[in-house]
Amino acid sequence: MVTVALFVRLEAKPGKEAEVEQFLRGGLPLVQAEPDTTAWFGIRLGPTTFGIFDAFPHEAGRQAHLSGKVAAALMAQAGDLFSSPPSIEKADVLAAKLPGE
Repeated sequence: MVTVALFVRLEAKPGKEAEVEQFLRGGLPLVQAEPDTTAWFGIRLGPTTFGIFDAFPHEAGRQAHLSGKVAAALMAQAGDLFSSPPSIEKADVLAAKLPGE
């Protein structure tokens, strides 16, 4: 069961869209190693707008993710890839359907 989530909105710099897409695809192996990241999605919302949505069973899992390798890589590359800092929003999960549930 998941109870908390993150939604991160990313706006690519002009000409950096393919690099942002590759960054998101490359993040999957990193989060697969995080036991409390129950669900993780790298998404494209428009031509230059991307996002990450992830869900966790509890606050400790969300905090571990925020201190993990994907978050570190995101902040390390933010100045090069994004036209503005990533917008990170915390959310409570009210209902969810996950595989196996």
